[in-house]
Amino acid sequence: MEKEKLGLTPNGEEIFAYTLINKNGMQAKIMNFGCNLMELWAPDNEGLLSDVVLGYEKLEDYFTNSPGFGCCICPNGNRIGDSKFTLNGVEYTLDANDGKNNLHSGFNPMHHRIWDVESVDEHHITFTCHKADMECGFPGEMDITITYTLGDDNSLQLDYSGVSDKDTIFNPTNHSYFNLNGHDSGTVMNHIVWIDADKYTHTDPESIPHGECRDVKGTPMDFTTPKPLIRDTEVDYDQLNWAGGFDHNYCLNHHTMDKPCCTLEDPESGRKMEVYTTLPGMQLYAGNYLDSTHVGKGDFTYDKRYGVCFESQYFPNAVNVPSFEQPIAKAGLKVHSTTKYKFV
Repeated sequence: MEKEKLGLTPNGEEIFAYTLINKNGMQAKIMNFGCNLMELWAPDNEGLLSDVVLGYEKLEDYFTNSPGFGCCICPNGNRIGDSKFTLNGVEYTLDANDGKNNLHSGFNPMHHRIWDVESVDEHHITFTCHKADMECGFPGEMDITITYTLGDDNSLQLDYSGVSDKDTIFNPTNHSYFNLNGHDSGTVMNHIVWIDADKYTHTDPESIPHGECRDVKGTPMDFTTPKPLIRDTEVDYDQLNWAGGFDHNYCLNHHTMDKPCCTLEDPESGRKMEVYTTLPGMQLYAGNYLDSTHVGKGDFTYDKRYGVCFESQYFPNAVNVPSFEQPIAKAGLKVHSTTKYKFV
């Protein structure tokens, strides 16, 4: 494990980066600001390492980071419709930071905070953070833990857990953008995606699901047979038109750690990544809203569709849709989820 000081937050807090290294030379660089995955060096089919996640060259760009490069988003990833929800008979109002809706917990999310390092060694690092009651608009004081583990099987596993003193929402996710040909190689539209999901959560024009899970069969939303992203991204279809491409939650056929639920493959480098999760949904987001204003590592410009995210989660807007599995952390009970990205 390597530790380096990167600088200070605008409030004068120290920012450190920690680099985990496995026996194969694979590396994951994570900082205590937002538990942010800054670099992930993975081998290609000849064993050559490249950094396969998008990120910034300048530390200060992470303080805004509107695309969410590498962020561990807490306490709630994705969208909540109309920026409000009712829990135990009480209505809570959230920041309307995505039109009239709430996205990724609002204007001051926990991935814009310094997290404490509870423990660290060559293969893992555990961060902790205390969420105050009503922070980000969500009830309950909550102690949250996020652990990254870099396995010798070339996997990067994320474990999220938390305990709240009140019933609350807990739906964290990681927002890393992957480009398996290297972060500075351009478009990911030739990457091949497979998702083990027969249904997706159909949305309105503002990307809010309201309870309808539609079959993917016979539509451009179907990834049950592997296909390159370019094949259907530009198809004239309401879901793709409204979101500018793929930015949709898939209802996973299984969500256990014993087999992958998704894969991403780059034909050029030969890299292939398997995704495992214990959560019921996976948001496929293919960088539709990136543009040339995002200057990344090595001063490389990340334009539209230069990275793709696999965001494990409870379904978007689930707290407002009783038929969806609920992202509720009951008072006093520890909640936990696991997601793993494995290079094979």
